[in-house]
Amino acid sequence: MDTPHTHAKVGMIAGSGLLPLLVADGIRASGRQVVCVGLRDQFDPTLCDHCDQFHTAGTFQLGKWIRLLRRAGVHEAVMVGRVAKAQMYEPLRLLRQLPDLRAALLYYRRLRFDRRSHVLLRALADELALSGVQLIDSTTYIPEHLATLGAMGSLQPSASQLRDVSFAWPILCSIANLGVGQGITVRACDVIAVEAMEGTDAMIDRSSGLCKSGGWMLLKTAHDEHDMRADVPTVGVPTLERLAARGGTMLVLGHGRVIMLEKPRMIEVANRLGIVLLGV
Repeated sequence: MDTPHTHAKVGMIAGSGLLPLLVADGIRASGRQVVCVGLRDQFDPTLCDHCDQFHTAGTFQLGKWIRLLRRAGVHEAVMVGRVAKAQMYEPLRLLRQLPDLRAALLYYRRLRFDRRSHVLLRALADELALSGVQLIDSTTYIPEHLATLGAMGSLQPSASQLRDVSFAWPILCSIANLGVGQGITVRACDVIAVEAMEGTDAMIDRSSGLCKSGGWMLLKTAHDEHDMRADVPTVGVPTLERLAARGGTMLVLGHGRVIMLEKPRMIEVANRLGIVLLGV
C-alpha cells in the first residue's frame, strides 16, 4: 500500500504570496517533483520557475484541479498560499471565476450554509480524495519555517510583556477554537482588537488607531485541532515592518502552529526593528 511521501511527484494548489515558492523549493529539495496548479489571478508570477510542471485554473474550478493533477500522475498534494475569503462575497465573483460543475455541486451540497475555513477545507480534501489525490499537511516540506518555543531573536520579553502574554494567550486560544480568528492585539492586560475575516494587516492598522501610544503586542496561533492541510497562520517580514510602523513591540506565535516566511530573515529584521519574537 502507498504511504504519504512515497511518490515521486507532489501536487501543489497555489494561492498568492511567498509561501508556495518556499513549499515548492522544499518539495524539490526532498528529491520530488512539483506539479503545480496556480490559482488564476492569485499566484506569484515567478512560481512557475520553482516547479517541474505548471498549470493554471480558476479558484472555483475544482474539476480542473483534479484532472490536471491526476493526468500528471499525482497521488498527494499540498494546498498553500492565500486566497482572500472576502472574495467569496464580492458581486459576480463566481461568474468571473467560471466555476465548473464539480465545484458547483460541492458548493450546493456542502457549502451553501457554512463556508467556514475548516468546513471548506474538509469538503475540498474529501473531493480530492475521491479522485485519488490525498491532501497532506501543508507544512510537511517546510518544518524549518515554523515558530519554535521561546525567544527567537536577540531580544527578551520584559516582565510586563510576559504578564500580557499570560493574560492574552488563553483568550486567543479560546477565540481560535471558536473559529472566530487567529490573532489578537493586547496591551496592559487589555484586548485591543480581534482578527476576523479582515486579516492580520487590517487588524494591525485598526490596533494602531485604537492604541495611539503604541507598546502593544500581536499574538497569533491556530485552533488546538487545526487541520494543517491548509489555512495555517502565516507571518512574514512585511508583518514585522507593519507592526513596528504602527507602534507594536512584540510578536507572539504558537509553537509549531504558525509559519514564519523566511524565518532567518524575520529574526534579523525583528532584531533591527526592536520587535520581541516569542514562541509559546
